[in-house]
Amino acid sequence: MENTRNTEEEQKKQHTEKTPETPQATAEESLQEETAASLNHSEKISELETQISQLKEQLLRKTAEFENYKRRTASESLALTKYASEKILLQLLPVIDDLYRSLKSGEEHLPDDPFVKGVAMIFGKFIKILEAQGLKEMESVGKEFNVDYHDAMMQVPRADVARHTILEEIEKGYLLHDKVLRHAKVIVSTEPVESQEEKK
Repeated sequence: MENTRNTEEEQKKQHTEKTPETPQATAEESLQEETAASLNHSEKISELETQISQLKEQLLRKTAEFENYKRRTASESLALTKYASEKILLQLLPVIDDLYRSLKSGEEHLPDDPFVKGVAMIFGKFIKILEAQGLKEMESVGKEFNVDYHDAMMQVPRADVARHTILEEIEKGYLLHDKVLRHAKVIVSTEPVESQEEKK
């Protein structure tokens, strides 16, 4: 009898264990799984959006760097082309000086000599060719002394002109486009000694 009761209890227990879950429990578990999946999906989206934002920033930075590089190389290439003749022109300046002095002397002593006139014409053509390459002669006499363009070789007291006025050019200065190729060597005016003493 007792054995029969125990068997019934065991069967009830087994029946209870095998009883399927209620629809409510299944729905709750399903909802939890969906919520977890949704959260996981949101995290992935957030990560991807962060990566996209970082990649966009990198792309913009690289694009800006490339544009700067293009501008820099274009500027360097332009400068290289613009001043390509600098070396040869520097070597020619002493020749120009000699020709100029020779012509000046010839025009002073033999102003009507055909040979002197012929050389002057050739010299003029030569200067025009150099000017086409960007060479420019500085106009210094009568202007105010400027250390960016002039080298003062001597100072002469003068009362008839303003102080630091260029009185004479010992050696011509030249520009290559907007760049100083050679400073002009000049004589500059200074105040007379009497004016300096009066100020004291």
